[in-house]
Amino acid sequence: MTSSLLFNTTTIAYLASMLLFFIFLASRSRAVGTAGSILALVGLILQTVAIGLRWKESYDIGVGHAPLSNLYESVVFFSWTIVLFYFFLDLKYKHRVIGAFVMPFALLGMAWAQLGLNSGIEPLVPALQSNWLLYHVVTCFLGYAAFAVACGISVMFLIREGHERRADISGKSIVAAFPASRILDDLNYKAIMIGFPLLTLGIVTGAAWANYAWGTYWSWDPKETWSLIVWFIYAAFLHARITRGWFGRRAAWLSIIGFAATIFCYLGVNLLLSGLHSYGGGS
Repeated sequence: MTSSLLFNTTTIAYLASMLLFFIFLASRSRAVGTAGSILALVGLILQTVAIGLRWKESYDIGVGHAPLSNLYESVVFFSWTIVLFYFFLDLKYKHRVIGAFVMPFALLGMAWAQLGLNSGIEPLVPALQSNWLLYHVVTCFLGYAAFAVACGISVMFLIREGHERRADISGKSIVAAFPASRILDDLNYKAIMIGFPLLTLGIVTGAAWANYAWGTYWSWDPKETWSLIVWFIYAAFLHARITRGWFGRRAAWLSIIGFAATIFCYLGVNLLLSGLHSYGGGS
């Protein structure tokens, strides 16, 4: 059994889970929703084992490092954190339907990694040979996952709130299966409240890592600059929410904009811009 086979199986499980969540939206069958969650959990367990197996494989070939060092590994890990965070919300708040708007993110990541990225295990470049790699990447991607879930919830909110304003939610409509808009608004806020300190910790550990690798805490590298932009967007979200009473549509749109900036910080900078983080581009 190889990690590659398990990652492929994980992708299939996430695809099936997403389709079941879509069917759950249309049918509102609790059995279908439960099946969707079970398949997502199976995929999460398989992916966890695959990540551990890939880590072992790196030692078997003599390079020995955590599987977080290139674009392929980071995309796989990002998908894992998204599903993990979804399960945290599902267990705590019992709104299973959110899976229909979150699992597509995880599936897209896994499908792209398996079909479009180089999955080879390679030695670490000198800048990555530090324990700070693990601390920085884990905290950042847990924050990114919270923002991904918040984005999915925000899309749900905009759809639900739009139907509520038009008063055209019938008992049999798909939108009727969504939580109330005030619940979605609150979940969006709570997800960002979790993600923001994780992103902050990721930036702090990244600065410490930069000082270890390059002798400076901050160099205005494109990746650093965009991480700061993302931080300010979510700081503005929380500030507006707490002091200005930003609820509803404005908060939802700011959450979506924040996640778009997060994706550009993560992928756009690596693939389109050059800088100290160019090793993250991968092929």
